[in-house]
Amino acid sequence: MSEGTPWRRIARSHELMLAVILAGILAFAGWRMPQFLAWDGQLNLSRQLWETALIAMGMTLVVIAGGIDLSVGAIMGLCAIAFGICHQSSQSVGLATVACMLTGIGCGACNGGLIAITRVHPLIVTLATMAAFRGMAEGISQGASYSRFGEHFGRAFAGQGPFGIAVGGWINFALAIVLATVLSRTRWGRYLRAVGGNELAARYAGVPVERLKFTLYLGMGLLSACATLISVARFDTAKADAGRGMELEVITAVVLGGTSVFGGSGRIGGTVLGLLLIHETRLFASRYWRIDELRQIVVGCLLIGAVAAYQALKREVRREK
Repeated sequence: MSEGTPWRRIARSHELMLAVILAGILAFAGWRMPQFLAWDGQLNLSRQLWETALIAMGMTLVVIAGGIDLSVGAIMGLCAIAFGICHQSSQSVGLATVACMLTGIGCGACNGGLIAITRVHPLIVTLATMAAFRGMAEGISQGASYSRFGEHFGRAFAGQGPFGIAVGGWINFALAIVLATVLSRTRWGRYLRAVGGNELAARYAGVPVERLKFTLYLGMGLLSACATLISVARFDTAKADAGRGMELEVITAVVLGGTSVFGGSGRIGGTVLGLLLIHETRLFASRYWRIDELRQIVVGCLLIGAVAAYQALKREVRREK
């Protein structure tokens, strides 16, 4: 494999590999189902993506720092119930929105505080809080759901924005730029990679590890609350099972996007491409074969295949050096 061959360039860039796979899937989809790639249809289908994307980009930073957050879906459920109950009692969307945001921030602060103070691995802490937050949401709501929040709320968080792209899409676009800049251009981004690469060395180097972890999980709670608002506005319903299974989709997108599960490396661009790859593949599979259960099988095979192919190409590059 020579220095300038396309395969070598692909092996050196996980994002390029994902882009090539995505282009191939879209080309096949356009050949077999031309209507699948219609602009209006894609814009409509993209509305299913924004809540997951919002949390996945935040999760990228958490995983780069060597952590993980399994409670994001449960936080969404608790935030949804806080929103619904507050709206039912006050009939104010503004107060309900504040309640939703404060609930998310509180949950994130709980995760961050426990992780920073006890120094227990985030996997254990967030696994416990996932059960606690989901149980609180189901216990408080007693299975009830809340709806009819008004057209203005729906348009504010799930309505159509410029160029036909949903408001959630523009929120994600802005967040992607901000987080990519933070990772590549700021001291905080270097701190994240240092902590994920070697936490002990980062401590000796003066990195404020506990404060950084607390801030990360606080931010995840905030992003989960924002995702809840988009979800509630899109479905006009708030219930305790909001966000169920969200953590698995988010982690899959982050890992598929090339972020190391051991911490220290990753990019927002890779996560975005991973999200798009999962989204397009899953939707095309369910429409082309008309079997909804096939979606999870396809996504699982896609993840295994993409990671295996990338590792094989990286080994080939190392042998050529």
